[in-house]
Amino acid sequence: MKSQLLREEYAEERALSAAPRVNSSLKRQQLSRSKIELFHECPRCFYDELVHNRRRPSTPPFTLNNAVDALLKAEFDLYRASGTAHPIFATVGLEAVPLAHPQINDWRTNRIGVRWIDPKTGWTLYGAVDDVWETPSRTVLVADYKATARRDEVSEANLYPGYKRQVEVYQFLLARQGLMVEPRAWFVYANGISTGSSFGNTLSFRTTLLAYDGDSRWVPERFREAVLLVTSGARPRPAETCQWCRYTQSESAGTPA
Repeated sequence: MKSQLLREEYAEERALSAAPRVNSSLKRQQLSRSKIELFHECPRCFYDELVHNRRRPSTPPFTLNNAVDALLKAEFDLYRASGTAHPIFATVGLEAVPLAHPQINDWRTNRIGVRWIDPKTGWTLYGAVDDVWETPSRTVLVADYKATARRDEVSEANLYPGYKRQVEVYQFLLARQGLMVEPRAWFVYANGISTGSSFGNTLSFRTTLLAYDGDSRWVPERFREAVLLVTSGARPRPAETCQWCRYTQSESAGTPA
């Protein structure tokens, strides 16, 4: 009898360990800015990740980009502490200083970020900004740091659409904190220079400011569409442009991708 009970307990433990883990976003009823971007790219991949906890294969981390990001944050924090403008602002005639706000560290921390609870769905939208700058008229500007290495100069014409949506989500979230948010956002672009004669343990960058005038009016509707999908129980069709879905479909059909 005792051995039978032990077998039953063991079987129950195995069943629990084999059960799929509930995605934390679904459990906590919250979506990050990156989840909204995934929903935009492919509703099926978004649904599979949230409902079935099946993620796309991850890419190697951009450790050099992360290092540049951390150093830029530290640099702008020096000017935040002194309440003065960063010298790069003068290159575009921008009158602003890094915003000194009690919540700025939370707003820039992953998994905390700027948060908004949607009164219609009860779900939370959040995202971690790189920086926020304040103008003399007390309005604020979203700032985002980017590191790249390309021969041509970065301009709005070759700015990734996902980057534009990224700052628009931040603009929407900051406006929900009671701040007066300017439609103009700024990208701090550090472009790696690869034309030197040698490395010499030094990687040089040409850092510029790129303005982008955003429009965040699409954000709440898109967010609610994502919440509706993930709570519907209906797995959507893949996006026609989704290479991951195309690959998995070809693999399941036994044909080369």
